[in-house]
Amino acid sequence: MKPGHWIDGLLVAALAAALAGPSPLAAQETDEAEAGSDVISEITVRATRVANTRPAGTYATAATVLRFDPVTELQSRGLPEGQADVTVRGGLFENTGFRVGAVTVMDPQTGHYVAELPIDPALLSPPELLTGIDNALAGFNSNVATVDYALPALTPGGAVQAGAGSDDLRFGLLRAAGIVSRGDGAEVAVAASAAGSSGDGTVDNGDHEFARYNLQLQRRGRATQSDLLVAYQDKLYGWPGAYTGFASLAETDDTQTTLALVNHRAELDSGWWQLGAFYRRLVDDYDFDRTTSESGAPGSFDHETRVWGLGLDGTFDGAGLQWDFAGQLTADELVRSTDLTNSDFTSRSYASLSLVPARRIERPSGRSVTFRFGGTLDASNRDASAFSPVLGMTVEETLPDGTRHVTLEYAATSQLPGYTVLGSGPSGLFGGNPDLGREKARQLLLSVGQQAFDWRGTITVFYRADDDLVDWTFSSDSPFARQANPVDIDVFGVELLYSSTFGPARVSIGYTWLDKEADYGEADVDASFYALNFARHRATLALRYRLPRSLELRLDTEYREQEENALRASSDTAVVVAASLGWQHANGFGVALIADNLTDDDYQQFPGTPAVGRQVSLRARYEW
Repeated sequence: MKPGHWIDGLLVAALAAALAGPSPLAAQETDEAEAGSDVISEITVRATRVANTRPAGTYATAATVLRFDPVTELQSRGLPEGQADVTVRGGLFENTGFRVGAVTVMDPQTGHYVAELPIDPALLSPPELLTGIDNALAGFNSNVATVDYALPALTPGGAVQAGAGSDDLRFGLLRAAGIVSRGDGAEVAVAASAAGSSGDGTVDNGDHEFARYNLQLQRRGRATQSDLLVAYQDKLYGWPGAYTGFASLAETDDTQTTLALVNHRAELDSGWWQLGAFYRRLVDDYDFDRTTSESGAPGSFDHETRVWGLGLDGTFDGAGLQWDFAGQLTADELVRSTDLTNSDFTSRSYASLSLVPARRIERPSGRSVTFRFGGTLDASNRDASAFSPVLGMTVEETLPDGTRHVTLEYAATSQLPGYTVLGSGPSGLFGGNPDLGREKARQLLLSVGQQAFDWRGTITVFYRADDDLVDWTFSSDSPFARQANPVDIDVFGVELLYSSTFGPARVSIGYTWLDKEADYGEADVDASFYALNFARHRATLALRYRLPRSLELRLDTEYREQEENALRASSDTAVVVAASLGWQHANGFGVALIADNLTDDDYQQFPGTPAVGRQVSLRARYEW
């Protein structure tokens, strides 16, 4: 533990707040921002699908709002904000990317750290989930989905938050922003944010110490916006059996993540475009047993990676078509590692270019038909290139109180595995495989939905063929020996989504059914740690209810029936509930009592890894 480390950051942010000046700051966490998010599409993660946007166990991160979303399944090792894998439609953690502006911010070491986005969620838009053709177009090295964030206009003001809870939890956050108007009609804004959190955790050796600092500069013109964002996060996180699945091992993960990102967006008469770039450095010190001392030799699991990226995307009209385009160039480097030494390379360059024209035909009856076609070319200096085609059609009908649509689409994608898979030794807890290559996916989807003034519903049926998907496998006779192996999997799924507003209540319901058929070829495999760790049935319910006297009740519930796994010590079914009761005064002051895992369910999201227990915290917040 590093007690008090994050308090210094709060003092720095307090100085920034004094310089920035007053008035309200629009934040993703506030009720006002969420109230403006009522009009959404079926692929957008908003408050109508998730009730609790603030966790009980620490400050909010990019992972928090994804916890109970019916489409994004967040599998965590203890605190979701400590470490979380994000899977979509039966994919793996490395199949989901995180995108800010025009660039996908990737981690070349392992997909376990993809969600390590060290940005205050209040500086980002609510996330939009890109799947199918949208993911094939705008995603990068993410076969199934991309969690997409925009950089919204900054608003002057500030917020301070402090809280405490069970298991010696304490946390705080300070955020401030100011704007200066220029004579040419442009505005220049600056925002700063600092947050810190520490606690002992709900299990022995489940403690954490987090600190996050953000600084953002923004220039807005009449039709342009330019952003520079610098972020840093230091996380020490302990959880028994976090990655190994053996609760007898007191594991810790100590990471420092540095991110610098620039983005420029311009609006056109018939479209828009944006250009972005980023630099990310992650230093990782993982210990599978904190009670032992390290020597810096193999088995210490110390790594450092760097990655650079340049991205471009946009849309414009021409020749009777709408032209959607995107591209990204990325270079990474495994700077140093005590254990990832078995790969044929320690640096790699990637390139991706997508073009998806669309043709929309309007009918006098009020119906329209939109055809989308095109594809993506992926290239790398270490692997063979691949072209992935896409084809889709959407029929939309205007109704007296809304719209109805039917979508049929085919989308192919490809991606490359990270250095942990390629560079780990051939045997042991994390056995690697340097011969693993490009992973490919082909998805066919049919979706039917209707949207009215106060409700919306969607039914989606999909089939996906994953070829050479990288999975960690083991034999139940030797559970300590894991191996990275390619697998061909056929994934079948059904998604049902419904959300509605009833007076003071907002309700969102989701259900997903999944089935998988796996072929590991000649590999000696009878158990899977990731690919076959999925919920056959998963149902979610989100409720927000406004009570008298400025009170609001928020409730998120998840029920699941998980596929059996030889290492899971808990039941394969679970009911997990998160709830909060908040009060907000008109002067900007508010308090909230928040509880996660109210049922204290012991379901193991990863086989053998203990579940996070019930957490309760009280937080106070003031905005100006």
